[in-house]
Amino acid sequence: MEEEEMLDVKRQLEDGELHLEQRVCLLNDSLNKALQTDGGVLVTAVRSRLYLSGLLSHCVPLMTQYPRMQRENWAALATLAQLTSVCCVGAEPGEQSQAFHRLFLPSVMDGLLSLAAQLMRREQCVSLFRKVMDSVCLLLRSHPQLTTQVLSSERYEQIQMCEDDNVTLLCVQMWIHTCTGKDFLSEFSDDSALLLLNEAVGQLAVSSASSVGGASVRLILLMANQQEARVKPLLLSFRGLDSLLDKDWRGRGFDQEVDQLIAIIQSDARILPQACSERVRAACLIQAAWRSFQTRRRLRSLNRAVCKVQRRYRSRRRQQQEHEEEQRGEEELRFQVCVRRQQARRKFHQKQRQLLQLLPPDQVQWYLQECERGAAVVIQSYWRGFRERRRYNTHTLRHTHTQQHAARTLQRAVRLFLQRRRAAKVPPTSSLWIGQECLSDSRRAELQRQVDQQVFLLPVGSAVTRQGFERLHQEVLLLRRGSRRLEALLAHTHTQLERLREAPPLSVVTATEADSFLSPSGAIAARARDSHNALLQAGRLPWWRTGGDEDTFSPAPLQELEAELGGLFVGGQIQI
Repeated sequence: MEEEEMLDVKRQLEDGELHLEQRVCLLNDSLNKALQTDGGVLVTAVRSRLYLSGLLSHCVPLMTQYPRMQRENWAALATLAQLTSVCCVGAEPGEQSQAFHRLFLPSVMDGLLSLAAQLMRREQCVSLFRKVMDSVCLLLRSHPQLTTQVLSSERYEQIQMCEDDNVTLLCVQMWIHTCTGKDFLSEFSDDSALLLLNEAVGQLAVSSASSVGGASVRLILLMANQQEARVKPLLLSFRGLDSLLDKDWRGRGFDQEVDQLIAIIQSDARILPQACSERVRAACLIQAAWRSFQTRRRLRSLNRAVCKVQRRYRSRRRQQQEHEEEQRGEEELRFQVCVRRQQARRKFHQKQRQLLQLLPPDQVQWYLQECERGAAVVIQSYWRGFRERRRYNTHTLRHTHTQQHAARTLQRAVRLFLQRRRAAKVPPTSSLWIGQECLSDSRRAELQRQVDQQVFLLPVGSAVTRQGFERLHQEVLLLRRGSRRLEALLAHTHTQLERLREAPPLSVVTATEADSFLSPSGAIAARARDSHNALLQAGRLPWWRTGGDEDTFSPAPLQELEAELGGLFVGGQIQI
């Protein structure tokens, strides 16, 4: 690109007829064309002419016009910043070298940092922010004297205060790439090195991201390896850095670098003397400034915190009101359910009273006993079910149910098999039914004739009073009750005899089959157990205690048991 073309472009920029976006595009095209001169070889003379012609001076103000540009032109502005930094590398303006290094380069760096601080606030501009930071890195590697300006700049401090880990990582990586050069750290001043170390150590103390911590550790190691004599004494001003690394940054994937840095710090602590009081005061001042900055930032964010607390309190209060309304609705529903149950219970009792009024007098007591027995059975079943469910959890209950079902299946099959074998071996026997046989038709006809004869012999006009009818009615009820008791006793006796006849021998009997012959009555079982124990104790007495009488103990007869229980126990009930 010739000087006439540069002057023509400068004239177009100074006319003021072009818009902001047009000026950026014009500068990008001009710089690209100038840098591609001589087959793409970047010539120092071309870059010097760009500065001397004033084109680069027009680039710096445009970098600060970021808020006025549309979103589509942000990439063009980032490209302009990159081209400007490339043109500043290797330029030798000659007589204006002092102005170039003292005035122009700091203004370019300030523009780059301002653009980077603006792009940092946009989440969709991460790639553009990285591009601008690469330009800053390129400019720092070529001109190390700008390091102090960058570290003390307010724009760079804003970038440091960003809470995004990606932004922090890009800043640390920029310094790593910058310090990779051989002569970069040698041109550093002690203040610049201390500021850079302070930034790396500050990231280790504040950040919790593994990527940021690893990059900070590598930066400190790089500085310590390249400038050992200068950096190692500066590390002594950061007291507790080795304990911080050992406590918070082990097990993050870069333990080797952490061990190297801890070894450097501890070796310096043993060899070098303690830090002087001036460095301690400087560290205290830095920490005080940092804490004051954090306090001011917290105060600025106090309004947002108060709004957040109020919003949470209102939402919590609204939730409590909704919960109270739900509880009120549930209580009302429970009250309605209780009222309806009480009404249903009252109707049921009224209907039961009406049914009792319709029953004969002799069946009222029996009906009430049956109701009480059914209620007792229901209560007992619910209580036993509740007790068993509380005793076993769901898994144990399911496992036990499966085992019991399998055991019942096996027992049923075995019992059926043994019953068939015993039925095949035992010869058929006559029935052991005790009681009267069923009446035949001839016997029924004979009894009917006898009844008719007795009725015929009775006097026709004999008068029977109401008391006589009631007495006869009571006698008939007693006879019917006695016949029912006799039938129940005969049925129970028949069942027990059938079970005794089919009982297996004692050599093959099982515990389950033996339990089936036990009485379901607790009183009878307790009495039988006491009698059995007394008989066993009497059998163990010596002969001189018994006095030769072998029958010193006899169990209580069944009559005494019936008298004690008030009746005969048949089929799980006491027959009165």
